[in-house]
Amino acid sequence: MLIAHKIALKPNNAQATYFTRAAGTARFAYNWALDEWQKQYDAWKLDNTQSKPSQMALRRQLNSIKGEQFPWMLEVTKNAPQMATIQLGQAFHNFFAGRTNYPKRRKKGVHDRFSLSNDQFSVDASRIRIPHLGWVRMREALRFTGKIMSATVSRVADKWFVSIAVDTPDDLPLAKAENQGSVGVDLGIKTLATLSTGERIPGPKAHKALLCCLQRLSRGLSRKVKGSQNRKKARMKLARLHARISNIRKNALHQLTTDLTRRFHTIGIEDLNVRGMLKNRRLSRAVSDMGFFEFRRQLEYKAEQRGGVAVVADRWYPSSKTCSHCGHKLETLPLSVRQWTCPACNTTHDRDVNAALNLRNMAVSSTASVCGEEGSGSARKSRTKPASVKQKVSVFPVCTGISKSD
Repeated sequence: MLIAHKIALKPNNAQATYFTRAAGTARFAYNWALDEWQKQYDAWKLDNTQSKPSQMALRRQLNSIKGEQFPWMLEVTKNAPQMATIQLGQAFHNFFAGRTNYPKRRKKGVHDRFSLSNDQFSVDASRIRIPHLGWVRMREALRFTGKIMSATVSRVADKWFVSIAVDTPDDLPLAKAENQGSVGVDLGIKTLATLSTGERIPGPKAHKALLCCLQRLSRGLSRKVKGSQNRKKARMKLARLHARISNIRKNALHQLTTDLTRRFHTIGIEDLNVRGMLKNRRLSRAVSDMGFFEFRRQLEYKAEQRGGVAVVADRWYPSSKTCSHCGHKLETLPLSVRQWTCPACNTTHDRDVNAALNLRNMAVSSTASVCGEEGSGSARKSRTKPASVKQKVSVFPVCTGISKSD
């Protein structure tokens, strides 16, 4: 399992200056390779006898000219331009596979980062050794054991962080989930999460709480003269506030997802169309302030680490307008209706609790299959049907990419 641990650094002034130069070198190499890729690809379309661009060819081309044209690149680690070119090749690979949009140029102050391969750095307790720089102190030691794959040094506001990717053993890195059964989680705007147990977890709503400060700093930044020192100071204040809002939101989500995956083995959640919800100008700010997609991402990889199952319901699963007691389904249920009575069994439901109960029932019916065949629930189906075995639990695919651990 590939896991990344993001740790804050404590560099001195000279080390912070080196990080800035290395990040600028990586950004320049990425943009240079993107421009060359576009030029060579246009030339290949006109003349097929020429070779198509590739990240390997661009790396060799940059190495042959950087000593004469870009001698300042030699003052930082060679990984800064090399890894940036490799990342561009991966970006084009994802683009041609249809997973992402066409790669864009990196911007100063937004994409300040550079990567290192595992043979160019070493970690010892609470410090990391950077090429051409030496040992840099870290706020904490690396949590995971295993083969270190790579590291990425990045800047958020005025602070530097290192994200170390570790290939951990196949055994579970965390303790198994407690035996508290299954739970359904209904996400909302007023209340971040409503559980099928009746618990309600309020969201921090950090953006709403600090909106006045955000608007004040934004107005102050717009009044500063471009290129002045006062503008740089105002921009840094605004960046620190944005980072604070993001940290408050992530901290609340980490606490909630860790608690859920520690207590429950099977968790049922919704497949929300977050992109479509953001198009509603009346709800977009509140939806963004909750972080629905980040909640799902954290829940999936933490459930996998503890041996649990995160079951995602189908996007059109009627969790709110289906009676969790008798299964009767209403034709319509406006958003303004928060409580309703089932016309079939006369059971009064709270909208959010009823949806959470249906999600829990869906998760249980989807995982407890007979003889290993697909369950009968409305969960997201696996790509391939598993073979028939005795009382085998059908586990749905979850995110296994590099993720931050709580």
